[in-house]
This record gives sequence, structure tokens and C-alpha cells, in this order.
Amino acid sequence: MALALRDQKPSRVSLGLGGRKAPNLIGGALGWIWLAITILPIYYIVVTSLRPRAEYFSANPLSVPSAPTLTAYGQVLRADFATYFVNSVIVTGVSVAVAVFVCLLAAYVIVRNPSRFSRRFFDALLLGIAIPLQGVIIPVYYLIVQLGLYDTLWALILPSIAFAIPITVLILVNFLRDVPGELFESMTVDGASPWRMLWSLAVPLAKPAIITVAIYDALNVWNGFLFPLILTQSASQRVLPLSLWSFQGAFTVNVPAILAAVVLSVLPLLAAYAVGRRQLVSGLTAGFSK
Repeated sequence: MALALRDQKPSRVSLGLGGRKAPNLIGGALGWIWLAITILPIYYIVVTSLRPRAEYFSANPLSVPSAPTLTAYGQVLRADFATYFVNSVIVTGVSVAVAVFVCLLAAYVIVRNPSRFSRRFFDALLLGIAIPLQGVIIPVYYLIVQLGLYDTLWALILPSIAFAIPITVLILVNFLRDVPGELFESMTVDGASPWRMLWSLAVPLAKPAIITVAIYDALNVWNGFLFPLILTQSASQRVLPLSLWSFQGAFTVNVPAILAAVVLSVLPLLAAYAVGRRQLVSGLTAGFSK
């Protein structure tokens, strides 16, 4: 009996008091350090955008402004920011809507009709993931000029849709493969058409994946800089990433105004993430565990 008790002591001590594991102090400390590294730049941008221009050169960069002001935001809004914002909304909204719709149809056909053609088509789409944007910018520029779309919003929308298709199809295909085939078979027995099964069964069940690819594609299109720089020229067709570059030239020594423009350009992305954050992780990890 005594030997048995002695044998049990090490296991109880290793678990700690109450049978609980000892806290991971190193992991917790590294987590707090990573949080500080992530939060510090955001804090600096927001605080500096609220700082008066004169105070920026004399005060501590990380201190709270003594007299917070929205003057920098007013200067940005008066510098045609609304035009750039509307252009970004149009380009992002149309690109994401068309890309998600087309890719949803393609993913449904690939999953529900596993023919040789659909497999080859899927493999061809996946090759697009390996094509870098910078490597094809010259052919894209030539094609846009030949189509007469240079310096228009369509010059940004069409390439954005094309480059969003591969990863969007990949995520939607892996998610739709997790939908039990018995559900489709039962609707087929009830006389449902493929189009009805798509909208009444596949779309509701694939909602997390659809929200995921919509947010992911919106981030890429909204933050895109190379296409607006190469395929547009006039200020009326300028989008927010390119406008931030022009603001840097206009407000050369007015750092609060530049950072105020950064804050205003990020707010829509934060709103989109806040709306779809619950479905984001589940949509990205769908189907990849198999």
C-alpha cells in the first residue's frame, strides 16, 4: 500500500495542485509580446492622426495628444477622398460579386459532375495560383489597351476578377465536397433541378465559405496597388491605395493628414471583418483536414 502511494506522488506533483497542468508562462509571455508588436503600430497611426500638426514635431510620438483634433481628417476629406472612396467601393464590390458568383457555379459543377473534363478544368484553374501578378502585368496592360479600357474602372475590375478565381474556386470546392451527397440525392428524388439544389442547398450550407472568399477577395482588391498604378492615369479613376501615394506627395510634411487617410481607408475592411469574422476561420479550414 505504501509503495503504491509513493508511486502515485510524482504524477500528482507533475500535474500541480488540484490535478491541473502548470501554466505555460513562456507561451503567455510570448503571446503578450506579439500582441504589443501588433497593437503598437495601430496605436501610433490612430494617435498621430488625431495630433495637431505642430505638436507632431515636438511631442513624444507615443504620447496621447494634449489637444486631439480632427483637422487632419477634414483636410483629407476635402482632397477628393470621397471620389477615391467611391471608386474603390465600385471596383471592390463588382469584382467580388462577379468572382464569387462565377466561382460558386464552377465549384458546384466540379463537385457534382466529377467528369474528366471537370477535373482537368479544376487543375487548370489551380495553375493560376502559381502565376504571380507582377509576372503578367505587361500582357495585362497590352490587353487592356487593345480593348480600349485603359484609364477606366473596368481596367481594374476585369483583372481583379481573373486573379481572384483560382483561390476562390479552391476554397469553395473543398467546402462543397464536405456537403453529404445524400442531401443532393434526396432533393433529386423530390424532383429538384440542379439550379434549385444549388440555391436551396449548396448556397445555404456553403455560407461560411462564401463569406470567407468574399472577405479575402475584397481585401486583395481593396488593397491592390499595381493594377491602379499601371492601368489608370487620371485622378477621376483613382482608388484609395493609389490616392494614399498621392496624399504622401500632397501632404509631404503633414504626417497626421497622411495617417488620417490611412485610417479612413482601413475602416471599411474592419467593418467587413467584423461582420464575417465567425465564418472566416471555418471557411478557410473547410475540407483541408482530409
